[in-house]
Amino acid sequence: MAARTRYAPDRGLTVRMTATVFLLGLVFVAFVAAIIGIGTAYHASDAAIVLFAVVLGGGFAIGSLFYSDKIALATAGAREVGPNDSEEARKLHGIVDRLCALADMPKPRVAIARSNMPNAFATGRNADHAVLCVTDDLMRRLDDNELEGVIAHEMSHVAHKDVQVMTAASFLAIIAALLIRFAFYGELFGGGGRGRNNNGGNAALLMFALMAVSIIVYAVSFVLIRMLSRYRELSADRSGALLTGQPSALKSALIKVSGQMSRIPTQDLRASQPMNAFFFAPAMHLAPKGSLAAIFSTHPSLERRIAELDKVQAQLNRTAG
Repeated sequence: MAARTRYAPDRGLTVRMTATVFLLGLVFVAFVAAIIGIGTAYHASDAAIVLFAVVLGGGFAIGSLFYSDKIALATAGAREVGPNDSEEARKLHGIVDRLCALADMPKPRVAIARSNMPNAFATGRNADHAVLCVTDDLMRRLDDNELEGVIAHEMSHVAHKDVQVMTAASFLAIIAALLIRFAFYGELFGGGGRGRNNNGGNAALLMFALMAVSIIVYAVSFVLIRMLSRYRELSADRSGALLTGQPSALKSALIKVSGQMSRIPTQDLRASQPMNAFFFAPAMHLAPKGSLAAIFSTHPSLERRIAELDKVQAQLNRTAG
């Protein structure tokens, strides 16, 4: 779902993202059916655990959606800046103003994080409540065109409502994760007492079944969400490059950021991993293509992103010709 902006839609990636969301929906239906099947033999107290997980998971999802901007800024240690706060703030606001005019979208709040990691992110539940954040190290290392390419990429996430999409996609995984915990601790602290009679044994068996189903659902959902996240990054690369008309600038920025990331101590990168889903480039180095770790990555490989940007450049060349 794209907002009404001038960011170009990517039909190919949209189809793939829609298919991924559809698969998540099928998993959700199967999960509900399994819970209903298991729940027919539940005691009222056991059924209440499932209901509590759904309510709590919904609360987490809604909270993360409405407070994603505040959470991300606090985690990154960033502060919002006005256009006259400093020279770098003035430069940053100037780029954002140009891109907002090009894209015909509301201007997000602007923030800067003091960090030795060259990165950027944008988040918020919609375009009217969005925030864009860049690190001061990113501003030092990129020229104006490269920085504009990165910011166009990030603002594309806002225009295409990626936070809403990823929050909705994560809802099922949140519920499954909660049920795994509840079932585990329920058996750990309550299983012995319930196992003294046949009914207690059946309840323990049902709890084990719930935990097993939840683990499977969580694993499948996790892989699908990561796949969706990688599509989302490719889509943002493409639409950002088309908006600025300079895929080469975004390509150059990707190469610079990835090269600099390889020189940052691993301990610092691990500390920044919780922000990976937001970042322009992941904090930790990407695993080789086709490896198990690559399947779990939030971002496509550098090679894949560069190849897609080359396609955008060829498309622009054909249009110009």
